[in-house]
Amino acid sequence: MTGLLAVALQGSPLDPVFAPLYWLLGIWSELLFWLAGTTGLELLQYRFMHRAIIVGLCIGVMAPLIGTFLVHRQLALIGDALAHTAFAGVAVGLFINAVLELNVSPYLTAVVVAMIAALLIELISEATDAYNDVSMAIVLSTGFALGSTLISINAGGLAVGVNQFLFGNLSTVSAENAAILLVLFGIIVGTVALTRNQLLYVTFDETAAAVSGLSVSWYNRIMVMLTALVVVGAMQIMGVILVAAMLVVPVAGAAQVSRSFSESLLVSVVLAELAVLLGIGVAYYGEATAGGVIVLVAVAIYVVTVALGKVLGSLGEDTPLEVGSITAEEAEVHSD
Repeated sequence: MTGLLAVALQGSPLDPVFAPLYWLLGIWSELLFWLAGTTGLELLQYRFMHRAIIVGLCIGVMAPLIGTFLVHRQLALIGDALAHTAFAGVAVGLFINAVLELNVSPYLTAVVVAMIAALLIELISEATDAYNDVSMAIVLSTGFALGSTLISINAGGLAVGVNQFLFGNLSTVSAENAAILLVLFGIIVGTVALTRNQLLYVTFDETAAAVSGLSVSWYNRIMVMLTALVVVGAMQIMGVILVAAMLVVPVAGAAQVSRSFSESLLVSVVLAELAVLLGIGVAYYGEATAGGVIVLVAVAIYVVTVALGKVLGSLGEDTPLEVGSITAEEAEVHSD
């Protein structure tokens, strides 16, 4: 554990700030080393897998936590838009490091660029009265164009290793990136815990929420910024191309067997965790790309939930929750 801390505290200006998180990661590694000795599982014998697993577990909570609100607001595609702009943020970080010879984490620049893009999506919709899908398409195209342009410039070998950001990679989750993910996890879970009722009310009926005194535009911006944070965090092992799937597929599966928004939220987290853990295991032993395997497992779980939902329906059980529907009782909230 001490060795991990010593290594982690070298090389980045932000590493001293992350020192407590590196310590926690060290404890996590010691726990998984013990589990590896007890179970004999090979994938638990490596520190990079320890970091990949904890990142995956966090993604399994963050993605459906935010995705449930997005899916019921019919904003499922915003994940794709922000993923492409996050890729532009990665390219900006690599470009800055190459040109200015700095040592800035590309994931930090991805956070900044993705959050700016999230705000632009909302501002374009508000300023032009365009539908959300129009503003998302504009931001997606701009973000990916910026990223591909910076990569093509190839300043100082900028294009080297870009595949890890496009497709994700278990072995490239560094201690610093894992620490960044833990910070994002705390921000996302804490914000949703504090604003859940307000976000739910806005999701259910924006007009009624505005009449009750809630700032709809403010909570819309909170939601898109949280989405940006999820996308950047999940990009580490999911990659830009597949990251949006974790915002949607587990939520869609949960809707097949859930009968309330709260139940759907809980079930989607369980399904996402199952997909992540099985996907990481299969990817490791099958020497495949983790992001692709995780999504395939998630889709397989979705198919199972669809079949289970049909069986429950034929047995006379309550009708599963429809995607995009929320009961008014669940959305009750006071503006104070």
